Amino acid sequence: MISRRHFFIITGGVAAMPQILWSSEKVPTMLDHLLLGCSDLDQGIAFVEQHTGVRPAMGGVHPGRGTRNALLSLGHLHYFEVIAPDPAQTEVPKVRAELPAMLKQLAAPTLVDWAAHTSDIAAVAERWRKAGVAFHGPTPGSRARPDGKMLHWQTLNLDNDRDGLLPFFIQWGTETVHPSVDAPAGCELESFVVVSPETAALAAECQQLGVSVDVTPGKTAYLQATIAGPKGRLTLGE
Repeated sequence: MISRRHFFIITGGVAAMPQILWSSEKVPTMLDHLLLGCSDLDQGIAFVEQHTGVRPAMGGVHPGRGTRNALLSLGHLHYFEVIAPDPAQTEVPKVRAELPAMLKQLAAPTLVDWAAHTSDIAAVAERWRKAGVAFHGPTPGSRARPDGKMLHWQTLNLDNDRDGLLPFFIQWGTETVHPSVDAPAGCELESFVVVSPETAALAAECQQLGVSVDVTPGKTAYLQATIAGPKGRLTLGE
């Protein structure tokens, strides 16, 4: 299990946050979705429902990537992706081959990544290229929903995302309905921050990449989010 990532739960109140070094907003406008990694999707769905009161709906499988997911809306243009290995896929994934293996090692549901949305992924790629940033993409992706409708997107992934502290960028297809629109509603993302003992360096890297997010000092590095639901608040992080 990756040592920097752990989780805890708080109901009825929000955890006190340490002092923020570089502040943008409690919930970054550019945040598209959070990825809650699990070794078993059914267990991840039950975990989220138990602590928020809303059950994520099956999203579908990622062909050739070795994973499947369930989704929960977190408000306008934000959603929660519960992601786990897909036992029906046995071939080594062609994209992000390390992800299914990492998910299998998780002892508990854990925030493992986040995505930032953009309407011009080519411009983001050009900015990174000019800045000398190592990345791959844009890479096309798709999955079929349980009702058969296809979702399409493109992603940009950093060669070094600092163990998930830095996001990947996603641009949804023009005819694709954003998952926040039709995923189960009732929850809201109250806050999201990136915690790191190297706040100044990480904040500078975020600015270079065009990423606006709160970078908060901490003894270890992890992602932290608080989600409010009908049953209470779920806080994920160390």
